[in-house]
Amino acid sequence: MFWSLALATLATGTLFYQSLSRQIDERLAGNWTPPPAQLFAAPLELSPNLALDPAQLVRWLNDLGYTKRDRARGAGEFAVDRDTITLIEVDGADRGRTVRVSFSLGTGSWHVSAIDIPPAGRADRLALGAPLLSTLLPGDRRKQRITPLSEMPGPVIQAVLAAEDHRFFEHRGVDVVRIAGAAVTNVTGSHRYLVGASTLTQQLVKNTFLSAEQTVSRKLREQALAVLLERRLSKARILELYLNEVYLGQQGSFAIHGVAQGARSLFGKDLRNLSLAEAATMAGTIQAPQLHAPDRHPDRARTRRNAVLQAMVEHGFVTPDEALVAARESLHVVADTADVEAPYFVDLVHNQLERGLAGRAAGGAGYQIETTLDVHLQGLAEMAVHEGLRQIGTGRAGTTGERPQAALIAVDPRSGAIRALVGGGSYRESQFNRAESAHRQLGSIVKPFVYLAALERARRDPAFEFTNASLIDDTPTTFVFDRRRWQPANYGNVYDGPVTARMALARSRNVAAVKVARRTGFQEVSDLWAAASGGAPPPAYPSLALGAFETTPLHVTAAYTALANGGVRMPLRAISRVSDRDRVRELVTDTPQRVAAADNAYLVARMLESVFDAGTAAAARRQGFGHDAAGKTGSTDGLRDAWFAGFTPTLLAVVWVGLDDGSPLGLTGAEAALPIWTDFMRRALDGRESPDLSQPPGITVVEVDPANGLRATPRCPDTLSESFRRGTEPSAACTLH
Repeated sequence: MFWSLALATLATGTLFYQSLSRQIDERLAGNWTPPPAQLFAAPLELSPNLALDPAQLVRWLNDLGYTKRDRARGAGEFAVDRDTITLIEVDGADRGRTVRVSFSLGTGSWHVSAIDIPPAGRADRLALGAPLLSTLLPGDRRKQRITPLSEMPGPVIQAVLAAEDHRFFEHRGVDVVRIAGAAVTNVTGSHRYLVGASTLTQQLVKNTFLSAEQTVSRKLREQALAVLLERRLSKARILELYLNEVYLGQQGSFAIHGVAQGARSLFGKDLRNLSLAEAATMAGTIQAPQLHAPDRHPDRARTRRNAVLQAMVEHGFVTPDEALVAARESLHVVADTADVEAPYFVDLVHNQLERGLAGRAAGGAGYQIETTLDVHLQGLAEMAVHEGLRQIGTGRAGTTGERPQAALIAVDPRSGAIRALVGGGSYRESQFNRAESAHRQLGSIVKPFVYLAALERARRDPAFEFTNASLIDDTPTTFVFDRRRWQPANYGNVYDGPVTARMALARSRNVAAVKVARRTGFQEVSDLWAAASGGAPPPAYPSLALGAFETTPLHVTAAYTALANGGVRMPLRAISRVSDRDRVRELVTDTPQRVAAADNAYLVARMLESVFDAGTAAAARRQGFGHDAAGKTGSTDGLRDAWFAGFTPTLLAVVWVGLDDGSPLGLTGAEAALPIWTDFMRRALDGRESPDLSQPPGITVVEVDPANGLRATPRCPDTLSESFRRGTEPSAACTLH
């Protein structure tokens, strides 16, 4: 009986050992952790006069993996000295080249004053490379930056060892001495901090192979796997795997894994630029990330950090004086960790990757994904949205107590490349991407396409006369459609009477827009909007002219590329290139589509310039926006949604503001969306060239009287340089003056 039991026990143990060994071997054969897909932003570029302060360049260099030193001596290092940053380039043919970037403080803002590359002299441009934006693993909502142990700074490694397993290099996977010591210490309370019993190796296998259930069998399995793993890998390799795998909390819907990603998410820094205090803070979160997150629980995080520093002193990693200095350091964390690395944009990239690869291992491990994001513009967009929502205030809550939300999309209208995207006020609070997925009524921002449809019909039909100077009767009118009567009203019940198309659009007159749409044909307006936006045709009803149908901010942005790009809609894209082991992956993408003649798109854009000078966006000039631009406000029925879309030839931005539950916001587009747009565009174009709209062939300019659209005479008190398609300019002279 005894021998039978012994043999059965031996056989069971052998099978158990073989099963665990097989698990370890299979994991090691797969390189333990599959390489994540890496998302890179667009290359960073510096130029003289660019609106940028030294702190922003430091953040850029952190994004690129540069290490801060008192003096830059080697490739990949930088130093800060007052208003000058010296860096030694790390990538490409210019690796090892020294560059000095100088800054000057002008009228309230910093600018790059000079880029010096000794001994060559000054440069007009400096390309710094493409920063790693984020990392993703297929099928796993996580962010992770795999970093070799050799590139991890000593204080980070020592802080983790002190906090989690100071005898790591002495045990064989399970630390019997530490298990006993931890039990005594935690019971007697002889330390100001709790001492754990699990080794780093145990934590690694638990997080990789096992569930979180607290049972004796799971603990025994964990210990056995840890012992087996230590027989197969060196201590250095196990430590490297652990530091790249350790869980450090949530960033919105993403799990943060690894100390390199933790440094970015918690502090907005490259791992090598963490201070001793920051390293101890991050190590302190490992025990319970939900309780010790420094951005959410600063007091707990500070207490835990100081406990880690004390442990580092006790185990000989730092001196008492070094620990004291670090303990006195204030917590400097990213204001909102959920918004680091453009999370709404990253979600959009993932969705475009799914569609672009047509299901062929979308988001696969090891992909190199080059995106269109400009991190400088992204930062400006996030600041503009946050400040705009702060100005609106929390008093305008919806019926469910929700706060106002906003979305901002900025693109290069010439290519459709998305340069910045914000999908809400806080990704941590809501991962719903309003830029991509919020279907809202668009209000008056549809009106430019009403006038564009009229110009298009006039081009096809010589009997249909319509120009920017055509007079429209803007008076209260009742419309009958499908045996239904409808009487739209202008905002504030202000009517102009006879008014030119230009001024009717600039002032966003509702009655005039409906009359133009009726004369043109509601179906023609619907079809044009569908072609311009890339969406479905809206119902061809009179209210179409006032934007009484739903669409998304991305569709609005796509439509406006046609106005800014000579009548050609550019498909919006967040991805420039996808490669897999040096093999470029072909993406399924839409193609540009001409939706209107170049001259007609130009004529509408010229009309929209008056929105800033004499229309609903005049407040932008008072807020300091002085660039030539075209744009349109939008406000929906009941003031539920506020919009502004505006562009220069090189940058187009669309802003939506509203409440998720559809409650009235109580603000117009000029009051809620325009300030956000203005703040973003003013900063985005500061120090960058902003050319005028390119006039296509066949356009002629005539001086007209803005009151009646006829040719101006010397007696007219006011004149306007109006653009026309050649042959449609007015022949009659003004008879009023």
